Amino acid sequence: MAWIRYQLGLAALMLLTGSINTLAAKWADTFSAAGCGGTEEHDFEHPFLQAVGMFLGEFSCLGVFYLLVWRDRRRPEPTMAPSQPFNPLLFLPPALCDMTGTSIMYVALNMTSASSFQMLRGSVIIFTGLLSVAFLGRKLELSQWLGILITIVGLVVVGLADLHSSHDQKHKLSEVITGDLLIIMAQVIVAIQMVLEEKFIYKHDVHPLRAVGTEGFFGFVILALLLVPMYYIPAGSFSGNPRRTLEDALDAFCQLGHRPLIAVALLGNISSIAFFNFAGISVTKEISATTRMVLDSLRTVVVWAVSLAVGWETFHGLEILGFLVLLAGAAFYNGLHRPLLARLRQRGRPPGQAAGAPEREALLRGESSPVNGER
Repeated sequence: MAWIRYQLGLAALMLLTGSINTLAAKWADTFSAAGCGGTEEHDFEHPFLQAVGMFLGEFSCLGVFYLLVWRDRRRPEPTMAPSQPFNPLLFLPPALCDMTGTSIMYVALNMTSASSFQMLRGSVIIFTGLLSVAFLGRKLELSQWLGILITIVGLVVVGLADLHSSHDQKHKLSEVITGDLLIIMAQVIVAIQMVLEEKFIYKHDVHPLRAVGTEGFFGFVILALLLVPMYYIPAGSFSGNPRRTLEDALDAFCQLGHRPLIAVALLGNISSIAFFNFAGISVTKEISATTRMVLDSLRTVVVWAVSLAVGWETFHGLEILGFLVLLAGAAFYNGLHRPLLARLRQRGRPPGQAAGAPEREALLRGESSPVNGER
């Protein structure tokens, strides 16, 4: 019973921290406060600074990794395999993709709703599947192509829901459309990141927490340094700060001083990404990759429910339909239908007749299928 409780705890931790990650970022965007030099109160729109915080959370996974290594070495019989030597610069290209994609998504979050933001991120399976065929030489199964097709239909439904509900939001219709397109564009970059990781990193058998932490280190350092030129680059109406530059970190810190609750939202975003990565990796290891995919989809429901409860968005039936279609697409792509079909066939078999080898193989493939979820 204790082991079952541990698994349930991991699943709950992943669902909770994954939901908090999106909700905390959106909560920070809802605040307004005065800036530096007595500037009037304005919205907290600092996507690149928020992305720096997210990478700081990923960077902290390195600390968790070394803590686990230290704890394992104190045991009479260590269970963790010794790390193989690798060049940390292998993580630089994926980190650059992660940095670009994350920054674009935080910009988009200022323009659209949290639930649409979460749902549209599911489009990553489209681009991951196509790029894996083009650059990894992988052959997709019919169910995966079907999953991609269903996901495209789901994206259209979610987009239509945004068009119909945009009049109830504080954002203009053009902003909502731009935000949705930016999220989908970011998923192309995330898919490139996943392909790079699979092609150049996975063969080195690097611990997932170490991989996430190393990418977080590169992303944190590079993007933190880029905040300096961003302070001077004009962005016009695209910018949300009084100086109309690409990013004004000083203005953000002044707003934090005037509204400390913004700091709470940012800390929630930073800490949740670290726990989410740890819980996600543990769920894949202790339960299955399929369970991780389902939990990652369920957090969309949590984000949507909380957004409705706090009044960030209004109810629209098309969003439910869009979510269900996207969930079906992810399920087909990740092979969730295989164990279900195997069980149905087993029920229809006479008592005492065992399942054949092909069905057992299909069931195993369904349990170990890759998860194309973002961090």
